[in-house]
Amino acid sequence: MSFKDIFKSKFLENVTSISILDMALAMVLSFFVGLFIFWIYKLTYRGVMYSSSFGVTLIGLTMISTLVILAVTSNVVLSLGMVGALSIVRFRSAIKEPLDIAFLFWSIAVGIVIAAGMLPLAVLGSLLIGLILVIFVSWKSHDNPFILVLRCESEDAEVAAQTVLEANIRKLVLKSKSVRNGEIELHYEVRLKDSETSFLSSVADTEGVQDVVLVSYKGDYVG
Repeated sequence: MSFKDIFKSKFLENVTSISILDMALAMVLSFFVGLFIFWIYKLTYRGVMYSSSFGVTLIGLTMISTLVILAVTSNVVLSLGMVGALSIVRFRSAIKEPLDIAFLFWSIAVGIVIAAGMLPLAVLGSLLIGLILVIFVSWKSHDNPFILVLRCESEDAEVAAQTVLEANIRKLVLKSKSVRNGEIELHYEVRLKDSETSFLSSVADTEGVQDVVLVSYKGDYVG
């Protein structure tokens, strides 16, 4: 038995199954495409609180997907074990914005495509997806709704405030009404006229009105 046979193992043979150049090219390209996805996410974000950690996660997912698929494509036995290992992973983080799901799948899909060697598909596909997202997210087909919270002392104040609101906004829909001792709280969904909000001063000056709050409405309403 030679010295080479002593240190010969299947593990060491797998090291050369993928060239260092291919590894470096795939990881570098996945980083830049992930960076592009992060930039598109930041450009198209329309939520209330922007999370920079989620954007960094998109870059990490792209590179991790590439790393995993490179390992899977080099060894059939490893691919079966990887499927079994990933099947027990559970994610508990809630997705707050529906569009975030598209970015997550985009990052994973690009990582897989790059590791499979389809580099033109990954680059051109990402450019096309990014362009479509920018166009459709930036294109407003309707006015953004708002939630107006109104606190009054009596029913007469409620009627007077509602009259002022109907005269100054395009659409007014009552979502909820709470009555306590000496206080009435109402939640309205409103559509503004040309983003004009000066009418709030008139509502606040109405006799019997205690408080008026206008909030941008981005998600499902919770009463």
